[in-house]
Amino acid sequence: MEHQGLSIAMRRILLLINCIILAVGICGGPLMMRLYFVEGGSRVWFSSWLQTAGWPLTFIPLAILYFYRRKTEGSSAKFYFITPRIFIASFVIGIVTGVDDFLYSWGGSKLPVSTSSLLLAAQLAFTAVGAFFIVKLKFTPYSINAVVLLTVGAVLLGVRSNGDRPEGVTSKAYILGFMMTLLAAALYGVILPCIELIYLKAKQVITATLVLEIQMVMCFAATAFCTVGMIVNNDFKAISREAKQFNLGEARYYTVVVWTTIVWQCFFVGVIGVIYCSSSLMSGVMIAVLLPVTEVLAVVFFRENFSGEKGLALFLSLWGFVSYFYGEFRQTKKQKNKSPQTEMTTTHIESV
Repeated sequence: MEHQGLSIAMRRILLLINCIILAVGICGGPLMMRLYFVEGGSRVWFSSWLQTAGWPLTFIPLAILYFYRRKTEGSSAKFYFITPRIFIASFVIGIVTGVDDFLYSWGGSKLPVSTSSLLLAAQLAFTAVGAFFIVKLKFTPYSINAVVLLTVGAVLLGVRSNGDRPEGVTSKAYILGFMMTLLAAALYGVILPCIELIYLKAKQVITATLVLEIQMVMCFAATAFCTVGMIVNNDFKAISREAKQFNLGEARYYTVVVWTTIVWQCFFVGVIGVIYCSSSLMSGVMIAVLLPVTEVLAVVFFRENFSGEKGLALFLSLWGFVSYFYGEFRQTKKQKNKSPQTEMTTTHIESV
């Protein structure tokens, strides 16, 4: 058995580990992608492809978990747990993720990291709405307040959208990038509850192995979708030429490519891990909470302008996060007062 009766303490440890992995992805991913475009990269489909191309790395933890099962269960240990039904659902969500990757890469090629990160903060609002309709998540006054504040923050950025337009980007391209990034946030806000819905409708015990299998299928499907886009756009033929013209040099071009793939894989593993340990909304909250860190890093590394509008939008975002967390704290406290025995042990038995 892979997990026998995960205690609350163990579940929180796993949640913390996944949050750290997610932090590496959400803080490093946008910076690596922007570095690619700033230093001479221009292939949007290739940038989209890099976000999920690290899916084979998932075989490493899957192999470790399999050998652990072989050690504890012997030859009766199952090799995989994903069913055809879950595979199809994961593959479809993966295709949608590929579309989302393209939208985000297109927007990221036109916007500063600090602006795109603030726009992605609105993803929490979209996740909350998506979770309400897809997994019947109940709204509280605090979550509604968070949704409103994050939405206002995104609108505020839109009012003065041309103030931080990068050199060489036209007003039309900037506005289109703005809309693409906002659409990417909205689409990912739907994807997260759909992943949670797979868990709820799986008709089998959700284990760490199954979670990783779902994540691997999703990333494989997204990569396949982006591969088709790269073939149509002749990106594979252009990579070697682009590497030679890269401002940091050919060797560092491939270094950026490899690390971009690894860092983005941390993001996807972290996201699906947080959903496994908590909920889709919690995953959305973690993404939103870490965005201010990304903004600060963008200002430091890329010397990006941090205007008053961005500062106010950041303040509204942080206010929204605090509101959401306070609401969750009150809700948890209320549930514990009602039934102290409800959170005893969460059982995740992989096989009996």
